[in-house]
Amino acid sequence: MKNIFFLLFISAVQPALAQTKLEKAITSLENNYEQEKVYILTDKSQYAAGDQIWFKSFVFDGYNRSVLSTTLFVELYDVDKKLIDWKTVLLTNGEGSGDFKLKEDLPEQIYFVRAYTPYMTNFNEDFQIVKTIPVYNPSSTKTLEIVKSTDWFAKAFPEGRTFINGVPTKFAVRLSSNTSLPENWSGKVIDTQNPNLPVTTFTSFDKNVASFTITPASGKKYQAIIQDNAGKKQTIDLPEVVNNGVSLQVSSSKDGIKYSLKGINLKQQLQNYKIVGTINNHLAYRANINQLINEASSLIPTKISNGANGILQLAIFDEQDNLVAQRLCFIKPNNLKIEKADIISKNLKITPRSFNSIDLSPESYFKNYTVLVSENDGNNTPEEENLLSGLWLTGDFTSKIDSPAQYFSNNANSEALDALLISENWNRFDWNSVLNGSVPSIKNNSQKFLSYRVKPLKNNAMLKDTNVTLALKLGKNEPTVNLFKTDQNGYVYLDNLSFDEPLSVSLFVNAEKDKESSTDNLFVTVEPLVLPTPFKGNFPTTKYRLVTAAANRKLAPTISRAINTQKNIKKTENVDVQIEEVKLIGKKKDPKEELDKQLSTGMFSSINSTIFDFVNEDQHVGGSNNIFDWLQGRAAGLTFQRDNSGVNVPYIRGSQAKLYLDEVQTDPSMIASLPVTNIAMVKIIKGAGLIGDAVLIYTMKGNMKSKSNESEKATQNNNLAIVKGYDKPSEFPIEMIDNDSPAKIENDTRETLYWNPNLFDSDYVPPRIKFFNNDSAKQYKMLIISFDEDDNLLYDQEILK
Repeated sequence: MKNIFFLLFISAVQPALAQTKLEKAITSLENNYEQEKVYILTDKSQYAAGDQIWFKSFVFDGYNRSVLSTTLFVELYDVDKKLIDWKTVLLTNGEGSGDFKLKEDLPEQIYFVRAYTPYMTNFNEDFQIVKTIPVYNPSSTKTLEIVKSTDWFAKAFPEGRTFINGVPTKFAVRLSSNTSLPENWSGKVIDTQNPNLPVTTFTSFDKNVASFTITPASGKKYQAIIQDNAGKKQTIDLPEVVNNGVSLQVSSSKDGIKYSLKGINLKQQLQNYKIVGTINNHLAYRANINQLINEASSLIPTKISNGANGILQLAIFDEQDNLVAQRLCFIKPNNLKIEKADIISKNLKITPRSFNSIDLSPESYFKNYTVLVSENDGNNTPEEENLLSGLWLTGDFTSKIDSPAQYFSNNANSEALDALLISENWNRFDWNSVLNGSVPSIKNNSQKFLSYRVKPLKNNAMLKDTNVTLALKLGKNEPTVNLFKTDQNGYVYLDNLSFDEPLSVSLFVNAEKDKESSTDNLFVTVEPLVLPTPFKGNFPTTKYRLVTAAANRKLAPTISRAINTQKNIKKTENVDVQIEEVKLIGKKKDPKEELDKQLSTGMFSSINSTIFDFVNEDQHVGGSNNIFDWLQGRAAGLTFQRDNSGVNVPYIRGSQAKLYLDEVQTDPSMIASLPVTNIAMVKIIKGAGLIGDAVLIYTMKGNMKSKSNESEKATQNNNLAIVKGYDKPSEFPIEMIDNDSPAKIENDTRETLYWNPNLFDSDYVPPRIKFFNNDSAKQYKMLIISFDEDDNLLYDQEILK
């Protein structure tokens, strides 16, 4: 949505000779308060330990995808704020994706996904997204249950924040709770001098809000009495009735937002009062009153937002530029500007394990899609939050809102949304602070991609104002040689890098006169400059609590299915491994077998193993920081997860593997620090004998030498540093479980059937969604999200049969 400055003057205005306090504040707002927000879409709302969490992130600047940031940090925490895992996500046009692999022994509890850009750390941490993720584990001694609590409290908010004698005033009543809210509640307003005769009554629109209108009288004291469906009551005081001020009334329609002002007992009536409307911290509307009048009204047209939806903040200022009334309202709540997907063909079947496809139009303005397809089990429980509520509501408010997605559903109640906004403040900035000249301190400017500071050393001394050569090698690519000059502090900077493979940085310097060039006394370190920020706040309260698990606990169907799906994956992986082993048995003895016999002893010998030979085979290890980095993706069933120190820890079929160095059990940090050129052999054993699942590292013996090519010999020197860039997203498997598969999968229970955070429009074929059915799905839930070049939104959520 582009910013449009629509200025309306109720009467003629004399040109100002200098900027007023308000004008300076508006200028400051435009220049200093650009802010981002994040929405995280996950493939499911709850998980079992051992599952994969697939996520797609959307970063917005206002209601447009952000171009401020290219890097997003996504972190996974437990309830004790222990960091479980984290990802550095590349953002392209404000979008990025990734995944977390949950450990099988992860305790059952609530986990939290935190997401933020480095630029967002300049502002209140409360605006960073923290998403609640329940994770279940039938092996845990504690289990999650939903709290049925009556612990709630209520507040009442007058429209415009004023309550004036004789002026009809609309109130919003808002309930809040640290756990869950009552399904239904109602109330009445009383005059404390005559409590037995209600002034008015009200009934909740939803769990969050209700509204009523009252005309107060001076000297009266009013109270609201709220009662929920369980019988709990609370009495709250309404604000004190005042005898002067400005009343602000607002209503939204398809034509725009109509506001009415009424001045009560003002010295100069409404003369020289100003009305300012902002959208996402940008000026969108302004009007000045220059007549001696007590009432004024106008219709703000929808063109202030280019016809798009969003929240308008109206603020009223007196002749001295003091804030006297304010109000939030939603632009076109009954006419959401959302496109639907143009589906040109569907081939959907309900038979188990059948192939399904959905083709989107290649003629659409939308070219890149996020698509999620899941089984629809017939449970029509409405979703609690989605992209729409994240974009238009919760991304800009820090208070807890129950099921915010309801305000943008097909049967949404616009009165409920309006009452909710009466109860909220726009906390992205505070008018009084801006009027007083306060500006946010920008410590972390938005940087393009990733940057690093290189520190070259020779004989342990900094090389200041010196020409140095850096050889940069990305993954298995050929190195590139670059000439740099260190600055006066002895540093070289590598700026604006975008990569997702290990980057090796090798240092070289010219030889001194009459001496041979050597790298023996060179040392280089590389320090990342785009860094995550520790979380200082508190996680949001949830509706869950941990209780002692019953001996015969019954799992929710979705969790039972998830656990069964994990078992199916392991069966498939076992078959793949067995096939490879059968192939190996039929071969003649080779140098690898001889090396295994030479290094392995007794219980560490197993036919059920995968061996990597570094003595007889060139394994191209030069671009790897350590052996764990090199092993990723090279053996079926072997995965890695980072521990708190950042070291990758191996897992086999979801369980942490034992580690042995020369057949002595050790820890991951010891292996991670071992130079890869010292390694002779790596053996991966899966479920064999007394060893179980294990990764065995064997070092060079006697005259053994690593068979590395010449370009990788630099890894043996201290003049090399390995740099990690963005985390590469895993590829979502398109499962095809054949009835004749040797895996003999008896029951395919996958819930997520298709996940693609980046479905492109091709020049040759239409964008195609293709997936295989599980054994039970009769209908499917499909979600498609896309943005065109002008950031118009496509959001299509359907049940397909």
